[in-house]
Amino acid sequence: MEDFYYRKLKVYHLSKQLVADIYVTTKTFPPHEAYGLTNQIQRAVVSIPSNIAEGMGRFSIKERIHFLDIAYGSTMEVMCQLEVAEILGYISKQILDAEESKIIEISKMLMGLRKSLEEKNNKIV
Repeated sequence: MEDFYYRKLKVYHLSKQLVADIYVTTKTFPPHEAYGLTNQIQRAVVSIPSNIAEGMGRFSIKERIHFLDIAYGSTMEVMCQLEVAEILGYISKQILDAEESKIIEISKMLMGLRKSLEEKNNKIV
């Protein structure tokens, strides 16, 4: 297996861009959120590309799928936290909508990759 295979995945690169976007967005959050919502959303968004990379570094297809599931869950967590940020007035509806479209694209790609791995696993079994 080639080292750093995950770097070839478009979903990995899109999720890294989402990390950068969220970090820019959270710079505008109130200082009192530094150890609350800001920290939580940053940790969740970093989890997405991290779990893609870790999963693609595993040799077992079942393990790869497991880490993609975690990455997918983190995308849902980020979406929820952005919704909370919008309710609290920390971000605008326009920012929420823009980030949501990126999250939808990433989540679809994660599910497509997961499905591909499941099909590959079913052929082996």
